[in-house]
Amino acid sequence: MSLRLATFNVENLFARAKALDPADWAAGEGPLAAFDTFNRVAAKPTYDDADKQIMLQALLTLGHLIRTPVGVRPNPDALNTAWAVLRENRGDFLVAPPDREPRIVASGRGAWIGWVEIATEPVDETATRMTARVITDLAPNILCVVEADNRPSLVHFNDSLLTSRYAHTMLIDGNDLRGIDVGLLCTDGIDITSIRSHVDTRDPTRPQRRLFSRDCPTYQLRLPNGDDLYVLPNHLKSQSFASGNPDPLRTRQSTEVRAIYDQLRADGARYIAVLGDFNKGPDRDDPTKHPTLEPLLGPDSPLVSVYDLPAFSQLYGDKDTQRERPGTFQSCTLDNRLDYILLSPELAETVTDGGVFRKGVWGTPTNVKPPSRWTVYPEITSSRQAASDHAVVWVGINL
Repeated sequence: MSLRLATFNVENLFARAKALDPADWAAGEGPLAAFDTFNRVAAKPTYDDADKQIMLQALLTLGHLIRTPVGVRPNPDALNTAWAVLRENRGDFLVAPPDREPRIVASGRGAWIGWVEIATEPVDETATRMTARVITDLAPNILCVVEADNRPSLVHFNDSLLTSRYAHTMLIDGNDLRGIDVGLLCTDGIDITSIRSHVDTRDPTRPQRRLFSRDCPTYQLRLPNGDDLYVLPNHLKSQSFASGNPDPLRTRQSTEVRAIYDQLRADGARYIAVLGDFNKGPDRDDPTKHPTLEPLLGPDSPLVSVYDLPAFSQLYGDKDTQRERPGTFQSCTLDNRLDYILLSPELAETVTDGGVFRKGVWGTPTNVKPPSRWTVYPEITSSRQAASDHAVVWVGINL
């Protein structure tokens, strides 16, 4: 029985947070940091004057408040122009008299019900269609989808643009408030027999916080031949320094993913795949090292990276000009190898082929011309129309 397994960071299918616009990552760094800061401080049981000042500054950075000639005032066009807007459902949080600057009157988290809601904008229609074309052309039987909006959007995408190719469409909401979750698509004959989420796993160094940026769900799939395949989709901590150094958290996340894998092995599982966007490439000076991902890719890991398998190809270009291109993100250099498929030893032995599919990747967003190192679909004429900034990693297995 032959199957194709793949992972694809689709970067949202229909709507995307404005602060995550890949054409201008730098512009979104401040708002993303402010969004994180507001949520962290707003969760405190009691607010002091310093807390209130921090939250007001965050609302200013997010564009819910703006500076005017007469001082700070609410943004009258916040729904259209702000990075995020404040929602107050019950209780008083912010008071904004027309002749004075806004002030926070809530005494703590228990005094009001509400949140800051990240603003979104539609994804380019061509980009969505190119995402569907990549999946249709590659035709994986099992597809890990990273940065999907939500399950209804994923179902709509499957039914409308993939002509219901997948019989099972599953996504569990994770911990990211911006709507970038991990999901799984399976063709007919592959049944999802169990799902275990790890969204509530606590950070060992900060127990008050959840560990995973999104989730690391465990899907138990029953294959047509009766074998069980365990799939662990992942989207580890991003490389953004907006909220401080992300590497320690990503290290703790990869350590927990390894612990989940080890427990599955201890319980008797043979065929396991850990895959997704790990958000970290190999060390630039020593590609054998994988900072923050050592529990998964280090010398002591039992997992097998498909990049190390003889059947896996990293070639691009026409037959006469084929060369190796080792990465998966934007320029696809080695340090931009962010997307991985890791297999248990028994599953790795069944791999027949594999590769990196780049036809939907424009390259660096600032590029005016299409990439010269690989071919993109002719419909893609700018970075906004690309299927994603990420290529698809795939393998064929024969069980």
